[in-house]
Amino acid sequence: MTDGPTMTPAGPCARPAVLRRCAVIGAIAAAVLLGLPGAAFAHGIGGTSETASGFVWLGFKHMLAGWDHLLFVAGVVLLAGKAKRAAKLISLFALGHSITLIVATLAHWRVNATLVDIVIVLSLVFVGVVGWFGRPKDWRWFATAVLGFGLVHGLGLSTRLQDLLRPEDGVLARVIAFNVGVEFGQLMAVVGMFVLGDVLGHYITWSHARRAALTVVWPTDTGASASAFGGCEVRKRTETYPAGGGHPSKSFFEPADAVPDKGFGHLLGDGYVMVHYQASLSTEQVGELRAYVTGPNAGRVIGAPARGQADVVKAVNADNTLVCGELDLDGIKHFADDWLTDPRSSRPTE
Repeated sequence: MTDGPTMTPAGPCARPAVLRRCAVIGAIAAAVLLGLPGAAFAHGIGGTSETASGFVWLGFKHMLAGWDHLLFVAGVVLLAGKAKRAAKLISLFALGHSITLIVATLAHWRVNATLVDIVIVLSLVFVGVVGWFGRPKDWRWFATAVLGFGLVHGLGLSTRLQDLLRPEDGVLARVIAFNVGVEFGQLMAVVGMFVLGDVLGHYITWSHARRAALTVVWPTDTGASASAFGGCEVRKRTETYPAGGGHPSKSFFEPADAVPDKGFGHLLGDGYVMVHYQASLSTEQVGELRAYVTGPNAGRVIGAPARGQADVVKAVNADNTLVCGELDLDGIKHFADDWLTDPRSSRPTE
């Protein structure tokens, strides 16, 4: 599947460094839902209709009320990352459940509804696990899986829809009408996901949201040792700097510059974040780091080379250290933003 333009609606999970956390949250939520007594009734169809056109409304309502269906679609959209790819994947999913919904209903195939619902919930776990390892490099196998899960979703729909149909009612027209309602509801749901992502991306402070979400896995106030943060690792600070010195004349030091190390302890005490990088970084990577540190959104961040440093990049604040095996600007930005919006960064620490 070819890539399309990057989707504009971002939201917190659209950032590459946060994708894994969102995937884990989704997988855990799905596993919890799997254990709930009412999980097997997620695909129930409420109400009935005497006319074929009324089944359009039934399908529409069912789609918008089906948490399992919506969560799977949301997970696929999140993983897709690009509008064109998301459209292709959702189309495959729609094709799958349309085929089994229509064929199984007309052929009077019935399956164990509980087993189907279990497979449906496992599809949510599947999306979460895939997200944990990152977006697929080969989308063909993922597209095949999406189509397969669509077929299973359709079986669940068909089994319950047959309870509402009578042979003399004109089954074909009602099944098609119901499917039209489902697809229209799915389209509205996907549009809503994009709109919601766009709104959240503009009005939510992600550093605050991340801190709340990471509290359960990064208890910094209790002195816990380490946790993943983007593609890096956070640990309690053990680095020490000479006392004294003042603020440097600039915020970013080039690989060949002389670095005023004596002022770094003073900077940490003033709530700054120090970003130390290996002087062997490529020119392009140094340029990316420079653009961030000297940009208008960096705040109290200083970038400087650290000769002899084993880690590719290390960001340090008064309490913690972010260690990265490669340049992960997203992780560095999140680490810095979390600290600079924390009240502890504004009080003297050294």
